Amino acid sequence: MYARGLGGVNVPALRSHNAALVLDLLRTAGETGISRLELAERTGLTPQAVSKITARLRSEGLAAEAGHRASTGGKPRTVLRLVPSAGYAVGVHLDRDELTTLLTDLAGTVVALRRRPLGLGEGAGPVLDAVTGEVRALLAAGPAGMANPGAAGEAGAAGEPGVVGEHHVTGEPGTAGECSDVLDVLDVLDVLDVPDVPDVVPGSVLGVGVAMPGPLDHRAGMPGRVTGFPSWDGYPVRDELARRLGLPVALDKDTNAAALGLALRPAAPGSFAYVHLGTGLGAGLVLGGAPLRGDRTGAGELGHQTVQLDGPPCDCGGRGCLEVLCLAAVARGELAEAARILGAGAANLVRLLDIDRVLLGGRVVLGAPEVFADGVREVLAGLRLPTPVEVAEAPRAVAVGAAWLVLAPIFGQ
Repeated sequence: MYARGLGGVNVPALRSHNAALVLDLLRTAGETGISRLELAERTGLTPQAVSKITARLRSEGLAAEAGHRASTGGKPRTVLRLVPSAGYAVGVHLDRDELTTLLTDLAGTVVALRRRPLGLGEGAGPVLDAVTGEVRALLAAGPAGMANPGAAGEAGAAGEPGVVGEHHVTGEPGTAGECSDVLDVLDVLDVLDVPDVPDVVPGSVLGVGVAMPGPLDHRAGMPGRVTGFPSWDGYPVRDELARRLGLPVALDKDTNAAALGLALRPAAPGSFAYVHLGTGLGAGLVLGGAPLRGDRTGAGELGHQTVQLDGPPCDCGGRGCLEVLCLAAVARGELAEAARILGAGAANLVRLLDIDRVLLGGRVVLGAPEVFADGVREVLAGLRLPTPVEVAEAPRAVAVGAAWLVLAPIFGQ
């Protein structure tokens, strides 16, 4: 994970890369922290380089002491940790029938959450009006979880680590405010100087990540012909939201965002498929620890694999697509049959990509997790495919992953 093609990198870029490596190790160490010696061992940097980087991170408020640890000789080692309140990111899940907006700190912990019904069929203008209002209301409320530390619960369920006691923010959309007791975001980015991180305006919020159904062009920030909603094709969602909010915006497919967030968990598998069954069906693919989007961001359109020639028509223009067959079974209440169909798609992914694990998610799966996990496992076992199948118990995996679209570059991911 920590040696990604540094050949030919100039000195400023190398420095920023090293700072990102250190910051990412502080992130994954959690509250227990990590010593400078361990940082040097894990990154391959010299102790002097680590000391210089950590001094800069501490001076900017990104790192702090987390106590001391006994050493084999000499004085105890100082342990350092990430300061989560050093910055925040907004995650937006724009589903076909619902809008979820949440605020995470630098560690990806959800500190504020809003949800409301919203249909993509209302059109780009009204939908982006709603997104703008919800994001502004979220920021006006600020990190409510910090205002009420006693509300924090245990660590989140598998698949959504670090999510503790999310605060459900209510009220009418208001004017965007700034979160208190945090660094100016320019200071955060200045100390990191990570390439490809967009310039941002002063404030404590790093940016807004938006995840929505595909297909879409991640680089251009535009959706394609979203299944069932062709009017979104080519609409400049990213640029329009950035103009309205005055913040950097990143746009990606819902499944890609969820896969990114899951890939950044400690001890996440190096390669996996996140198979999402909700209002649609798709997959987020992670190979070698990084999301696979494809040159045109078209990877992972699992729902539109043809599995039944001359089958029922699909809104994508094809026939017998995995999505139309699976959702039809769900609509009939035949969840075991839907799981079997989903298993056929998962088996295709395993055979094609030789992945380490299949993670299942989405509201339909989470409504009957054992049925879907058992059904998919049964299909794979029948084909003698030993790949483990798990349910990512993360009801907000897409929205949290959307926030990681903004956070990940800061950690060199």
